[in-house]
Parts: sequence; C-alpha cells; structure tokens
Amino acid sequence: MARYAKIALVLALLAATAGAFALTESLKLEKSPITGTKVAKTFSPACNCPTRTARIAFRLRTATRLTVALVDSDGKVVRTLVRGRSVPHGLVVLHWNGRDDNGRVLPDGSYKPRVHLSSDRRTILLPNPIQLDTHPPRAAILSVVPQVFTPGHGRVTVTYRVSEPANVILYVNGLRRVRSRFHPLQGKIQWFGTVGSMQLAAGTYRLQLAGVDLAGNLGPRTAPRSVRIRYIEPSSPLVRVKAGGPVVVHYLPALPVRWLLHGRSGYAQKGVVRLRAPDQPGRYTLFLTRDGHDARVTVVVRA
Repeated sequence: MARYAKIALVLALLAATAGAFALTESLKLEKSPITGTKVAKTFSPACNCPTRTARIAFRLRTATRLTVALVDSDGKVVRTLVRGRSVPHGLVVLHWNGRDDNGRVLPDGSYKPRVHLSSDRRTILLPNPIQLDTHPPRAAILSVVPQVFTPGHGRVTVTYRVSEPANVILYVNGLRRVRSRFHPLQGKIQWFGTVGSMQLAAGTYRLQLAGVDLAGNLGPRTAPRSVRIRYIEPSSPLVRVKAGGPVVVHYLPALPVRWLLHGRSGYAQKGVVRLRAPDQPGRYTLFLTRDGHDARVTVVVRA
C-alpha cells in the first residue's frame, strides 16, 4: 500500500506541474488589455517649456472603468490622475504635472504609471519610468578659438563642459544664436558671425553659453567671453609719403582686396598694398574693399 501511495503522490505532482505549466503558457498567449504604450522619459514641472508635463498614452483593447495612478520607486501611490472613469476602447492620453494630489511638486526621482482595469480585474504597472527633474544644468566655457575672425572666411569654436547631458545654447550680445544638436558632457559649438545669411558688422561681441537638459531645465549663462569680427583692418589709419613715392599699406586678414586712390584702382594680395603716391602734395583717401566691406586709410603726400 505504501508503494502505491508514493506512486500516486508522484503522479499527482506531475499532474499539478503540467497544469501549472499549461496555465502559464495560456497566460503568455493571452493578449495584454493595454497596447501602444508611450510615456515621457523625463520632464520638469519647473520649466516654462513643452516638457513641463509628462505625457502618458496607451490604447485599450476593450471599454472599461479606468484608474491611473503614479507610484514612486517604493511602489507608493503619489498621484491619482483618473479614478474609476468609464472609457471606451482606443487611445487614452493623460498628462501629469509632477504634483501630488495636494498640488505639491514631488521630489526629483523616478515614477511609474499604474493602470487598474475594473472590467478585467487587473492592475498593470507600466514598465516605462518617468524621470522628474527640476535641477538645471551648469555650463562652463573651456576655450574660445580664435578670438579674432572674419565671417565667410572663418568661424569661432567654443569648447564647453556641462554638468549633465544637455544641449547648449550660444548667446551673442545676450541674444540666442546657436543651439547644439546633441547633448554630450563635453563638446564644441561653432559661430560663423552671421544672423541667418547676413554677416554681422565689424566689432567686438560677447559670447555666453547656457545648458538645457533633457527635461527642459535652462541653466544659468556663463561669464561672457569676447571675440572680434574684422573684415579689412589696416595696420595704420594714416601714412605719410613723398610725392610720387611708394605707398605701402599692410592689412589683415591677408585676403585679396581692391584698392582705389585718386582715380586709380587695382588689386592687392597677401595683406599688403603697394602703389605709387600722387605727384601733387595733399591729403588723399585710400579705399580698400572686399565682399561689400571697406576700410579707409588717409594718405598724406608731402612735397
């Protein structure tokens, strides 16, 4: 009898195992009542930006009474967005402003949506975490090279570092001009001295950076760094020469320019103008032009 009892026990265990396996497999084959889940990865209720709320979207296979709540990393409910609402099948879109049920902004951290479906008697914790982040990034300028350049023939490269992954905004004289496409912790951003297709005038400009993190928080601007735009810059605004003698004027950058002096004209290369002074004593103006920009040098001719 004992032998038969052991055999019966083994058969019962096998049957129970097979039943549990079959139940597990059937659950695997059962379709989830929620599909197409799309949940914001990070947001900041402190920013005045499109990511100041977290979007939670999913589709229901059937109509149901719906309850949606946010839980923290310990599984505690911190906010109930929907409680027992009758909804049809299809798309459900909700937004969370990062606050609890009393209207207080919750601490930075990771939160997950939890969905309860009354008709299915199921509670599903969505696997998509939402990162609440209210701390702005800090940027630092490491270098600005070069400090003098000519738009159309050069550019300024600003090397920077940020405290967290963030896009970087370049401000020129307090105005936003360039935004980086990517968000490394250290990178480079370039400025070509233009606004759209228009080259800015010669002069000194202040450059500043600020970081924008993935949640949309805008950090403080860095201390300004100065750069200078030049087009044609003579080494001296005035030269004195003898009548009919040589006139030599150096200029930067060393690009080809057209010169005009007392009805004569020509072209200069490699940053130096060489020509003959007028035969009559007096004060003359030497014009240097290139790409719509010009410079003037006063030529004093002595007898």
